[in-house]
Amino acid sequence: MSSMSVIRAAGVVLLRDGEDEREFVVVHRPGREDWSLPKGKIDDGEHVLSAALRECDEETGYWPLLQAPLPLQSYSVESRPKVVHYWRAKVREENGFAPDDEVDEVLWLPVSSAPDRLTYPSEVDLVRRAASIPDTTPLILLRHTQALKRSKYDGKLDAERPLSGKGRSQAKALIPILDAYGITDVRSSPSRRCHQTVTKFAKSMGMGVVHEALLTEEAHRNDPGAADARMALLAKDPRPMVVCSHRPVLATTVAATARALGVDPTDTQWQDVLDPRLPPGGFLVFHREVAADGTLRAAAIERHAIAAS
Repeated sequence: MSSMSVIRAAGVVLLRDGEDEREFVVVHRPGREDWSLPKGKIDDGEHVLSAALRECDEETGYWPLLQAPLPLQSYSVESRPKVVHYWRAKVREENGFAPDDEVDEVLWLPVSSAPDRLTYPSEVDLVRRAASIPDTTPLILLRHTQALKRSKYDGKLDAERPLSGKGRSQAKALIPILDAYGITDVRSSPSRRCHQTVTKFAKSMGMGVVHEALLTEEAHRNDPGAADARMALLAKDPRPMVVCSHRPVLATTVAATARALGVDPTDTQWQDVLDPRLPPGGFLVFHREVAADGTLRAAAIERHAIAAS
């Protein structure tokens, strides 16, 4: 069966602290006569992260803040394969629920009641898994979006080479995607193409961009150890952060971040997700939790491309 026939969807396990135990959101769908987690199909050209946000808002009236990813769910619907991407999430904003033909009731329930209310056992497992994961804070390692080709650039300094038209569009598309994680600290190589990649997001959030001089291509080429040490320090900063840099620098920054957060980047189980060969606008998200000794460690890692995926 071709991949074009796969139904792709996204959703969240939305959690909050209750009086006695953690609570989650469940929705009632009258057309299906079921109780389920908020989720829905990904629109054509829509990024999976944007779909998760949109579906949660449409079905519950809550705008979520995404945290760690949850296991992918795969099953068949009318003989077609369906995959659903889920994230643990918290409420970021309440927009108000309006019942309709798709969802007519939204409830907050204790996690312990999930088996009694949810229609699908796989979603019960997801709720339990989400509730067992602590709150996390994100660190995003971002490759700048598409730049003007070196062969087309007639400037004297490569550091001044700008984004292409496509790259500027990609940078604009990053705004809601980075905001899905609640980023509050924006850092970048001072090279123009990196700064341009994150400046639209920073302005939209009312923030500035902090330049990291050690993460330019030129500085990294001269002293990769300094870039490694700087990234290791940034990895231990608990603020929700994005760091934009260059393809040649990513192998160093990815490995430094992984080691600083207790992950062995040479371990075969991490090779695919930690592959530094990201496409323009691609990024890794390190979801960091506070360990028992007070240090930060990676609770989960995910990777994304700017194109719908």
